[in-house]
Amino acid sequence: MNDTLEPTAGDAGSAQGLTSESDVELAARLAAGREQIMTELAKQIVGQEEVLGQVLMTLFVGGNSILTGVPGLAKTLIVQTVAEILDLEFSRIQFTPDLMPSDITGTDIIQEDHDTGRREMVFMPGPIFAQIVLADEINRTPPKTQAALLEAMQEHRVTVQGRTYDLKQPFFVFATQNPIELEGTYPLPEAQLDRFMFNIIIDHLPEDEEMEIVDATTTVREFTLETHVTGADLRAFHRLVRRVPIADPILRYAVHLVRMTRPGNPEAPDFVNQWVQYGASVRAAQFMVLGAKAKALMDGRYHVAHEDVRALAAPVMRHRILTNFRAESERITTDEIISRLLALAPVSASGMT
Repeated sequence: MNDTLEPTAGDAGSAQGLTSESDVELAARLAAGREQIMTELAKQIVGQEEVLGQVLMTLFVGGNSILTGVPGLAKTLIVQTVAEILDLEFSRIQFTPDLMPSDITGTDIIQEDHDTGRREMVFMPGPIFAQIVLADEINRTPPKTQAALLEAMQEHRVTVQGRTYDLKQPFFVFATQNPIELEGTYPLPEAQLDRFMFNIIIDHLPEDEEMEIVDATTTVREFTLETHVTGADLRAFHRLVRRVPIADPILRYAVHLVRMTRPGNPEAPDFVNQWVQYGASVRAAQFMVLGAKAKALMDGRYHVAHEDVRALAAPVMRHRILTNFRAESERITTDEIISRLLALAPVSASGMT
C-alpha cells in the first residue's frame, strides 16, 4: 500500500456514492459500531466524548493520530482500551532518549541452526509488527528514532537491511505526546507530523467527571470489554468511507481553508502572512475530507456537510501550521489562527454555498 490516502481498486464506483444495498447496510453497520464501541469505552473511560469520536474517525478512515496532553489524562489508557475492544494485536513502545530505530523496527541477529550447526541471519521483528501501535511519549526521543515510524505509517511496511516486510492489516499508529513546553521533549519533524491525520488535544475534565474517575479507580471494579467491530469490519469501513459522496462546493471549501493557511498565497489573510512560516499541505485537505466523510457516516448520514469540514479543521491543521517568531512572541497559537480562518470563511461566503 503506497499511500493510505489513495483509493483502492475496489473504489472505482465511488463517484456514484452509497447507492447499493450492501453499501447502505455497511453504513448502518458503521454507525451501529460507533455506538457499540463508545458504550464499551464508557466502561473504562470517563467523559472525553469529542476525543473518543476523533479516535474512532481515525480508525474508520485508516489513518494515524497524535493525542497531546499533560501526563495523567488517560491518553495511553484510551488507545489500550480501543485495541482491546477491537481485539487487534496491540504493541506499546515507550519512547525514551536512548531508544534506537532498530528497537522499533526489529533487526537481524545471528542464530545457529540446531540441525545443521550453521549460523545464519534471522530477522527478529520489533514492536512495530502489531495492528495498533502506541508510540508513547513520542516526543521524548530524538527525531532519528521518531523517523523509524515513517515507512510503517505511510506504506504499512518496514524495510530492514534492504529487505521489506509487510505489516498485518489493518494497521494504525497512535502517538501520545506531552506539550512541547515540558522538559525533555523533542519537536517532531514537520514531515512526520504531516503523516498524522489528527492532533487530538486532551484537556482536564470537569470537576464532577474527575470525581467519578477518582471514585472508580480507588475502588474494586469488575467489567468485561466486548468486541463488536473486528479488523475485517474496519477494512470494509475504510473502503466505504471513500465511497461517500461530497459535493464540489464542500470539497472546494476544504481546499480553500487549507490554502488560506499558506503565507504568500493570494487566498491567505494578512494575519497568516504575519504569523505563519509554513502552512498546511494538501494532506490536510485529504484528511479533512476523509474525516468529514467518516463523521457523516458515524452520524447516520450518507453525505458530507460543510459543518463536518469545519468541525475537523482544528484537529487536522493545528499540527500542520508552523508559526514564526512573531506569533510565538505574541503568544498566538495555531488553534487561534484556525479559529480566525473559520470566521473569515463562513459557509455563506461567495463560492462556498
